Amino acid sequence: MTSEGLLVPPGEGRVVETPAQRVTFKVTGSHSRTASTFEVEVPPGFDVGAHVHTRSEELFYVLEGELDVLAFEPRIRTPDHWQRWESTSGNRVVRAGPGTVIVVPPGCPHAFANPTDTPAKMFFQASPPPDHERYFEELLEILGNGGPPDHAAIEELRTRYDIEQLTPLRHR
Repeated sequence: MTSEGLLVPPGEGRVVETPAQRVTFKVTGSHSRTASTFEVEVPPGFDVGAHVHTRSEELFYVLEGELDVLAFEPRIRTPDHWQRWESTSGNRVVRAGPGTVIVVPPGCPHAFANPTDTPAKMFFQASPPPDHERYFEELLEILGNGGPPDHAAIEELRTRYDIEQLTPLRHR
C-alpha cells in the first residue's frame, strides 16, 4: 500500500480574508493528524489580543515584516496593553522580524500585533487540528461584517475553541 504526501505550491491554498486578516490554509486536519498549518497576513494595526489555550500548542515563524510578540506568563495579567507585560524572569514583549520563531506550549499566554505601517506575514501551525481551522473561518466571518469587532461574538467563539481571551482583539 502506498500513500501520497501533500504539496502546496506558493500562492496556493484556501484563502479566508477580511479587512482585518488574510489566512491561507496550507495543511488541514484532513491532511495531517498532528497540526494545521496556515500562512497569515497581518495588516497594520491588527492586534490578536493576549490569550491562552489549555490544550493547543502553536508555532509562529515570521516570514515578512515585523510583529510585536508575547509568549510568557506575566507577573500580572492586566486586562489591557499586553505590550507592557513582563515575566517574573524579566522577559518582555519583543519586536520580531523575518526568521523569528515563537513556540507556545499549552497554558502559555501569547499575542501578536502589527504596530507598523506595512503588512507582515507569518507561517502559523496549531496542534492538534482542526480547531484552529474552524476558529479562523468563524472569526473571519465575524470580522468581515464591517465596523468594530463584535467582542461578545468573538468571546463566545473563543470559548468554544479553547481560547481564554486576556486582552481585546483590535484592528484598524
